[in-house]
Amino acid sequence: MSDRLLSVAEVAVKLGTWEESGERFPRRLVEERRIAYVKVGRYVRIKESVVDAYIEANTVQPRRRASGRWGVAA
Repeated sequence: MSDRLLSVAEVAVKLGTWEESGERFPRRLVEERRIAYVKVGRYVRIKESVVDAYIEANTVQPRRRASGRWGVAA
């Protein structure tokens, strides 16, 4: 199975950050070594599976509702 190499702009679109910050957020992830990347000459490319794994790892699951009519006070 071949894994597509995405540009930083494509990663930003996939993460949904393109409108707010352009390429800034994915580039920060690369700079802080929070996501794996590939250097192709002077270009930075990120595997699509790595982006999918990042999204999965940072997905927050909803909490179960507490038993009782009103739940738990905040």
